[in-house]
Amino acid sequence: MKLEELQQEALGLLKKLIETQSFSKEEDKTAELLEAWFKAKGITYSRHLNNVWATNKNFDSAKPSLLLNSHHDTVKPNSAYTRDPFEAKIEDGRLYGLGSNDAGGCLVSLLATFTWFYEAQDLQYNLVFAGTGEEEINGKNGIACMLPKIPKIDVAIVGEPTLMQLAIAEKGLVVFDAKVKGTPSHAAHPNGDNSIYKTADVLKWFEEFKFPKQSEALGNVKLTVTQINAGSQHNVVPGHVDLVIDVRVNDAYSNADVQEILQNQAPVDEINARSLRLNSSSIPKDHELVKAGIALGMETYGSPTLSDQAMLSCPSLKLGPGDSTRSHSADEFIYVKEIEEGIELYIKLLEKALKK
Repeated sequence: MKLEELQQEALGLLKKLIETQSFSKEEDKTAELLEAWFKAKGITYSRHLNNVWATNKNFDSAKPSLLLNSHHDTVKPNSAYTRDPFEAKIEDGRLYGLGSNDAGGCLVSLLATFTWFYEAQDLQYNLVFAGTGEEEINGKNGIACMLPKIPKIDVAIVGEPTLMQLAIAEKGLVVFDAKVKGTPSHAAHPNGDNSIYKTADVLKWFEEFKFPKQSEALGNVKLTVTQINAGSQHNVVPGHVDLVIDVRVNDAYSNADVQEILQNQAPVDEINARSLRLNSSSIPKDHELVKAGIALGMETYGSPTLSDQAMLSCPSLKLGPGDSTRSHSADEFIYVKEIEEGIELYIKLLEKALKK
């Protein structure tokens, strides 16, 4: 197959994906589109729930495996859309539509790349492709449930829009629920233990607290109080104030480390993590994939946004066509040229890194 033909077929698949609703947990129809691609190409594949995966034709269990992963679920369109979010329309070199940039362009580019190498016999790595659901909600029925079903993965490329630059590290996420307690009372009476007044000092502590360890790629841990809730009526001093704290964790800490530090140091009465499973991720700068990308002129950086990398325990690289700043925006689009170049760069990257 010629590269130009593969690029056009990938673009055609992306148009179909855009025109098929695939909100998180509702990706069954887009999973069928991925199945149709494999059937048309004569590629053996498997499906579990709304996740579709395949291995290269000459899979060898003695070799390490490289995962090519991206997601086919989308968020719901926001109210600022001026276009039909489910109309795949090209104007001035832009392909518009919900999920075009996040992460349809990456998905079809990785799928095309996998197809390109499917019958190759001289790869140092096996290739495993997985088109998965529920990424937008960090769901348990996406990549997380696939890891026990696919071959053991040694390294991964996760397709997210990075302008085809190398995101060699990604921050993890822990959301904490905290409580500041006081003494409930009638507003008309004196109260020296007002939970709302006490919370002012607590908020200042969170604003000023710094985790000491920095990361070369990811910088500091970022801690942000994002929600506050207290009280039920004007004449009652509440007995407690509830806080929600969003913590973006660099690769100098595990999520468990962050929980221990905050539970020991935060001036609150209770603080508990909702989940510790969304850890930071990274890949060594001297890994062959990274070196191959740098040789192709790609730059490295650390990503503050979360992806399915958080579910993986192996080294992983986030890389894909499109721009993260367009994700979840109104009138979402990706440039056709970005998809064409993305497929070509993915292929060149794997040829440099994986061919003997």
